[in-house]
Amino acid sequence: MEGSALPADAALWRRHLDPDGWGYGWLLVLILTSLAFQLGAPEEEWARVATIVMQSAALLAALYVSRAHRWLIRLAAIAIVVAIAGTAGLAIFRGEVGLVAARTVGLMLVLLAPTAIALGIVRQARAAGAITVRTMFGVLCVYLMLGMAFAFAYGLISAADDGAFFAQVEDGTQADFLYFSFVTLTTTGFGDLTAVDDLGRSLCVTEALIGQIYLVTVVALIVANLGRARPRAAR
Repeated sequence: MEGSALPADAALWRRHLDPDGWGYGWLLVLILTSLAFQLGAPEEEWARVATIVMQSAALLAALYVSRAHRWLIRLAAIAIVVAIAGTAGLAIFRGEVGLVAARTVGLMLVLLAPTAIALGIVRQARAAGAITVRTMFGVLCVYLMLGMAFAFAYGLISAADDGAFFAQVEDGTQADFLYFSFVTLTTTGFGDLTAVDDLGRSLCVTEALIGQIYLVTVVALIVANLGRARPRAAR
């Protein structure tokens, strides 16, 4: 979906939703809301369905704000309807939503968003001819989505292995996996939770490397060039 710079007389609703307006800022708020909910919600069926709904909304918002092709947005919307209907159906008719199913769906919903956002902020920065606050918001969105993606991956491994992921506790909650993921992504490493098997440890190393490289390259580059216009090519 091709886009152009936001007109000066654009309607207020468009300024809120457009990537050349406040779109990435609202997307960041939506992602933070989903993150806060997952950290505070109990490990129950309704919370798993609500998490999938919130992640679905974040994915659709990311695709829209990033100006993804219409066919991709429609395809994602169809997949989301199927996912929500399936998990809600399990909760209503069977009285439970399995951890493996819920975390698989959550992981699939999160994985597509960072790529879409990254492509969108590159397009937006090129169109603006400079690194703006909007670009910074988009970069932060990618960072948070990466942390959530690894959290869902850890939770999926745990659910598939009967809760055996952490050496310190059994049956970790989604809040545990989010906490562990962002501690790893930021390379803080408190050590109160550690992966017990080789697959978990491998993912931890991968996440730590991605997080460190992302901070010292992408985020540092964006902050250093914030507001600085891109030099024009000589003719």
